[in-house]
Amino acid sequence: MGTLFVGGALTLTLGALAYPSMLGLSTVSSAQDRVIAQTQWGPLTEQDRDFVVKVRAAGLWEYPVGQMGLNKGTSKAVLTASEHLVDGHAGLDDACRKIAPMLNVTLPNVASPQQVGFVNQLNSDPKGTQFDSDFANILRVTHGSIFNTIAKIRSTTKNSMVRLLADKANVTVLDHMTVMEKTGLVNFDQALFTQTTPPKLPSDQLTPPAPQAGEPMVVLTPPANSTETPLAIPSNPSAG
Repeated sequence: MGTLFVGGALTLTLGALAYPSMLGLSTVSSAQDRVIAQTQWGPLTEQDRDFVVKVRAAGLWEYPVGQMGLNKGTSKAVLTASEHLVDGHAGLDDACRKIAPMLNVTLPNVASPQQVGFVNQLNSDPKGTQFDSDFANILRVTHGSIFNTIAKIRSTTKNSMVRLLADKANVTVLDHMTVMEKTGLVNFDQALFTQTTPPKLPSDQLTPPAPQAGEPMVVLTPPANSTETPLAIPSNPSAG
């Protein structure tokens, strides 16, 4: 039972942590398809723009959590999952920074206030089984929450650059779900419950702040042994 994600306070924490990632992309799934720009890669809708921003914001908290896991993780499976987080989100971050200026999308430099809370929660865990369990369950819930929505964006967007990002995000999120499951620490009943019954939180806790004027862009540096393939931009705007 020590490996299971149980307990009233811990359950509430997991629910609170899961919701912002899910809200960011469930907002995408329910938003109107209002076109906000015509680009050479196809029309850009509000949900397309939100998707690019939320992929960037996800990396801004999951990348440092991966670094944290490399220091605090105590099992080989948790260390492997941490490596995948760092490498995968560095790759997605590179893709976001590559296409955002093409689509005139402003990227955040910090995650949402609640996402920063994800990092703080795991940072407060002592090294050991508690951190390993919280790490695996929180990350499995957040990735599971956005998985279906990535597919929806991929199947509905008319913008080829957004399709490329969705393709890459789909592969990365599936990989991250899988490595969390391979830790053997995921409580699937709790994870599925949290994904389907998230708490309602104020919108200001769920939105990453816009960068300040002139603020240097944060770059998530890939590891030296990165296995990520950089996003290839087709020369034909209609391709992708």
